[in-house]
Amino acid sequence: MKKNHLLAKWLNDDLSEEELAAFKASPDFEKYQKIKNYTEHLTVDDLDENAMLANILKQKKETPKVIPLYKTWFFRAAAIFVLALGVMFAFRMLIPQTESADFGEKTTFALPDNSEVVLNSGSEIHYKKWNWDHNRHLELKGEAYFKVAKGKRFEVETRLGKVTVLGTQFNVKTRKNRFDIVCYEGRVKVNYQDKEILLTHGQGVSFENGNQIEMNTDSSKPEWINNQISFYKENIRTILDEVERQYNISIELNVKDTTALFTGKLPAENLDTALQIISTTYHLEVQKVSKNKIIIGEK
Repeated sequence: MKKNHLLAKWLNDDLSEEELAAFKASPDFEKYQKIKNYTEHLTVDDLDENAMLANILKQKKETPKVIPLYKTWFFRAAAIFVLALGVMFAFRMLIPQTESADFGEKTTFALPDNSEVVLNSGSEIHYKKWNWDHNRHLELKGEAYFKVAKGKRFEVETRLGKVTVLGTQFNVKTRKNRFDIVCYEGRVKVNYQDKEILLTHGQGVSFENGNQIEMNTDSSKPEWINNQISFYKENIRTILDEVERQYNISIELNVKDTTALFTGKLPAENLDTALQIISTTYHLEVQKVSKNKIIIGEK
């Protein structure tokens, strides 16, 4: 304690001669002297506290940017979702579109140019949306009624022939070996094997096994649109096939002669009446085995 007191007085030059002589005689005096000689050359400016505070306040404080983890995952999920939508859209545009009507049903849909198509029972259509303006092409199995948008042209391809359309309303039907086309408005061009026929309003044509049958109609649209089944010179097996489609039933025909032709209409909403017309016309007997099974035979 006395030693520290002497050191403090020595640094302040307050030692008496006797105390100074004693302090210089101490073993640590040389070390203290070197420290004093070094610190005498050090200077410290006066601290201006107000200036320092003002300088700190002038400095722009930048808030560190922090992106929460949930936002990072959200952006990634959103990007994946948008990409998936794009792929799905392209996929739907490129692959063929299919519209169908099951037995006992009808289906109405619009094409990319807003032309309307009505599919009859047991029918199917294939087409592509991609590049539709330059490739209006349909593949039809069964029967369909078309209401084409004005000024729009497209082709209806069937396994028996092709129909080229220009701003019109028409019906196309393919069943087994029979190919029927009826024009209700405008005009259509029909290609069947090596034949080409132009149909206008009210005209129709049928092809079956190479034979051509011309017909005329005063209807504004096909009868099946109004739930009637229309036939023109068709045999009983063809008639029963259509009844099966419209009512979604199975009919067994047990007769020897099926060549007699029928022209007329049958209801598509009353099975009993339809069967009665058939049995009376052909002098046959109808037997209902079950709800969906019917046998028709000779009396």
